[in-house]
Amino acid sequence: MFSIPLPFVAGLLFVLVLHRSLEGVEVRGSRRYLRAFLLAYALQGIIVGLRFGYGVRALAFVQPVTAGIMPPLAYLAFRALAASPMKQVWWHLGAPLSVALAMATLPLLVDPLLAVIFIVYGLLLFRLTASNSNAVAEAPLNREVPALRAARLTAGLMIFFAVTDAIVSLTSWVYGQALVPTAVGLLNLVAIAVVLVYYFLPEPQSPLAAGVTAGNAEPSPDDRLLVAKVQAALDYDKLYGREDLSLARLARSAGLPPRDVSAAINRTTGLNVSQFVNNRRVSEACRLLQETDKPVTTVMFDSGFGTKSNFNREFRRVTGTSPSQWRAKKRQGGNGAQ
Repeated sequence: MFSIPLPFVAGLLFVLVLHRSLEGVEVRGSRRYLRAFLLAYALQGIIVGLRFGYGVRALAFVQPVTAGIMPPLAYLAFRALAASPMKQVWWHLGAPLSVALAMATLPLLVDPLLAVIFIVYGLLLFRLTASNSNAVAEAPLNREVPALRAARLTAGLMIFFAVTDAIVSLTSWVYGQALVPTAVGLLNLVAIAVVLVYYFLPEPQSPLAAGVTAGNAEPSPDDRLLVAKVQAALDYDKLYGREDLSLARLARSAGLPPRDVSAAINRTTGLNVSQFVNNRRVSEACRLLQETDKPVTTVMFDSGFGTKSNFNREFRRVTGTSPSQWRAKKRQGGNGAQ
């Protein structure tokens, strides 16, 4: 009787969740590596499912090499979103090439080598995300949090898979191949549960600048000067109105390092970069609501917001009321203070 192997389900679920999390993140290098990673991950799920679910033993020679491709692709996909440019990308080919070499010369080394590859790249990805918003500085501000969470989920799963591969190998060595399909199935159930928990957990607010908490440092004159430059960059050619505005793009427009931008804004205003930009967008929305008869949806897009939920949430955060209520109140009360 035909059945769908659990590794395939786990692979497909992770691919869908990752794709959803990074929807709207259109950084060229990142998208190229991400598509390659998602394809390799889905393919790996099919290979594992066919090998252990249907006993297609010929895939035993393919599975380790395709597994060795995934960690570098995942790391490169998220690394391309960081503030600093990537250098010497070619050396990441060493992971799958070393696995292929081990398969051809010393197969006993394949499983330990794969475990090392997955753990190393998982730790590299965790280290990358430790810089918070600077780790995804090229992502649009409204996609920073999903991108950062997706990177951490991927890093955690890479380390998880390294551990599970070791468990499967140990199971095979102690009990033989008979229990391997059961072990693979149970471990993939855990992976499915982790992905589902990640997907349904509510997203936190956009992260603050790395290492800086509002109120723990007095803003210096240099901080105020930096924020003034950022404000000027935001206003120049209505940069704040770009829905795809990212920390990196804003920093480049201001001629400043992304980390300096986020830290100066936090120390000076107590806001993160996303809130700072959204404050400017809300200010523009208020102007349009008061001075024009444009529909609220049109005002939303003209001021730089891409979704109604985000617009309403940020507008209420700044003004304490909804856009429609704010407009009605202004028109009833004339030109009173906001």
